[in-house]
Amino acid sequence: MAGQSSAAGLPRIPRERPNDFNVEIVERRRALCEGVAKAKLVHLGGAPVPLETAQGNVENLIGYAQVPVGIAGPLVLDGETGRREVYVPFATNEGALVASYSRGMRLLNAGGVTRARVVAEGLSQHPMLTYKNLAAASAARDVALKETERYKVLAQEHTSHGALLRVEPELLGRRLILRLVFETGDAIGINMAAEATERISADLASMTSALERFVHGQDVEKRANARAQQEGRGRSVIAEGVVPRDVLLEAARATPEQMVRIARSYAVGFAQLGTQNWLVQAANGLAGVMLACGQDMAYLTESATGQLDLDLTSEGDLYASVSMPSLILGTVGGGSQKGTALECLELLGCSGDGGARPFAEILGATILAGDISLLAAFCSHEFIAAHEQLGRNRPTGSSSV
Repeated sequence: MAGQSSAAGLPRIPRERPNDFNVEIVERRRALCEGVAKAKLVHLGGAPVPLETAQGNVENLIGYAQVPVGIAGPLVLDGETGRREVYVPFATNEGALVASYSRGMRLLNAGGVTRARVVAEGLSQHPMLTYKNLAAASAARDVALKETERYKVLAQEHTSHGALLRVEPELLGRRLILRLVFETGDAIGINMAAEATERISADLASMTSALERFVHGQDVEKRANARAQQEGRGRSVIAEGVVPRDVLLEAARATPEQMVRIARSYAVGFAQLGTQNWLVQAANGLAGVMLACGQDMAYLTESATGQLDLDLTSEGDLYASVSMPSLILGTVGGGSQKGTALECLELLGCSGDGGARPFAEILGATILAGDISLLAAFCSHEFIAAHEQLGRNRPTGSSSV
């Protein structure tokens, strides 16, 4: 699989001071990425994408947006298929972001390897049916459970890439929420799941004389919600690693004890907010990588659900993990196989069939790296200075504000 590390490992990303944006150094970095991807990255290099490839993705096409793409890493990852090293692409206009994630990856690499696993999969849909009273809704629930196997067959008749895994009906007053959980292969799978949900819910409504039926009745789609935290949706990922005390102190000017304390304070603040996102900057990392890799950006709100856990090891080093129960992503379908998105997935070694699970693992480990780096910058009070140095885009010759 492209993106897999060699025995010697991937080199550090080449940089050139004082001007790291000249043609030669940019081409040198892109050539490095082409060697990893085992493919020419012509669209990342500026070659236009054929207009006809946008059919099915957009209407009234006028052109393509351009967002700069940088790479962080290398990230050393232990996933379910073994050890790999990757450069992680970010499409972003936020200066200092890629540098922050690169630093976090170096901190984690110093501890050996970051482990990541997909621990659950399943894209849920939640149609709602309304009945005359509780008794009718309760009877419909029983019918739904009885018809589960038939509904699995019904779903399979309309797709070769997914399957209905579970039917989990729930009562809400005189309404029935019909939670349907689908396997979607390496696609996000929402179109397949929505079509199957339409057919299944219509069948149940007909059998049980429902007064009303809404295919998106309890609409969890593309919004932060408690179910995303508790049940998960899409792919659920856990990533963990250890940062040695001496490396954290030398490279980030922070101690493990400071990191644990600031994480506890963040948790207190998150509890008052009532947020489902107990991570620190997950939205930053997810947005950058998802945009680079042609994902549906509206799923960012659900995908940025999760928790960060920091603690001291028995040796006094920093243990860190993230749990992200609702990563909604795909490596086939949508925009994932076109233009720069395809090239970025090839760089990660996650393009096409078999790519979704390692892509989710890489995302989990990447978010862990970013949260560690940002919290360290808060502990050392270097956050503002870093953004002043890297994150300002003043025209040449302008005065500072």
